[in-house]
Amino acid sequence: MRRENQTVPTGFVFIGFSYFPKLQAVLFVLFLLMHVVTLVGNIIIMFVIRLNQQLHMPMYFFLSALSFSEICYTFSIIPKMLSGLVLGTRTISFLGCAVQMHFSFMFGFTHSFLLTVMGYDRYVAICQPLRYSTMMTSRACTQLVAASWAGGGLLGLLVTSAVFQLPFCQSHRIDHFFCHVPPILQLACAGGEVVGTVVGIFCITALLGCFLFILLSYAFILGWILQMPSAKGRHKAFSTCASHITVVVVHYGCASVIYLKHQSPRAAGASVLIDVSYTVFTPFLSPIIFSLRNKDLKNAFWKSLKESFIIRNANICPGSSFSYRSDYC
Repeated sequence: MRRENQTVPTGFVFIGFSYFPKLQAVLFVLFLLMHVVTLVGNIIIMFVIRLNQQLHMPMYFFLSALSFSEICYTFSIIPKMLSGLVLGTRTISFLGCAVQMHFSFMFGFTHSFLLTVMGYDRYVAICQPLRYSTMMTSRACTQLVAASWAGGGLLGLLVTSAVFQLPFCQSHRIDHFFCHVPPILQLACAGGEVVGTVVGIFCITALLGCFLFILLSYAFILGWILQMPSAKGRHKAFSTCASHITVVVVHYGCASVIYLKHQSPRAAGASVLIDVSYTVFTPFLSPIIFSLRNKDLKNAFWKSLKESFIIRNANICPGSSFSYRSDYC
């Protein structure tokens, strides 16, 4: 490509959902509802953990950090996507696109690292219970979370820097609904294939490393559980891991589809629908899984709700002027 055809773009245009003009209103309502459920579910998890003393332990500290990272991840992508569906504002500045890519990768990697840390926490709790309190101290947990965020931020910066140092041609139409690497590399005048290969290997290596570490943790956990003489003890040990295992399967299942789908041909627009599974559907499922499959979290939620209801009634009843106040107070 000749140098005169290279430009420094002032912005990009998303055309991902233009393949489905008749479905945009339906998609907007569906994605908005899923986004609201994702936000509310994660916020509830964070507040319940914060307000209940019995949940002040490493496992729930990591879960709270995971919920916060999911909120940040969805905010980096979905609001702009929704505005494009309903308002038609599908443009984004060059700097805004770089920022969105950085934060989407940062929170995505952070999410994977936190899932890995949670797997390590379950390994220590089940396989080395006598050392758990000395290994998983408040300082150690804080350092693990901080390292996850720092690692995610660094990897996100590396990926974004590698992509946006490329020269771009005159077409600035992104065949997607957010600043994702493959469609942006298609706009590069030169070097796109090399950067795409390097970034792909980089991301797959990081995700695969986390996944293998989680598998190794659960291999030790499974071996330890099978040695337990009590069926009740085995069930209790496994129940503390069930929600984490389910989220890991969903997270890495969708991630594998995202990074492996480019090896096979696909119809126009199919990539957009596939990527929705990771950017919208996975964050939507995560708080639901943790809420439904974690008994302690469910009990704490209903306890907090009950206490809130009782306190509210106690504040209302003494000053009430209704004649039937005594029926409730």
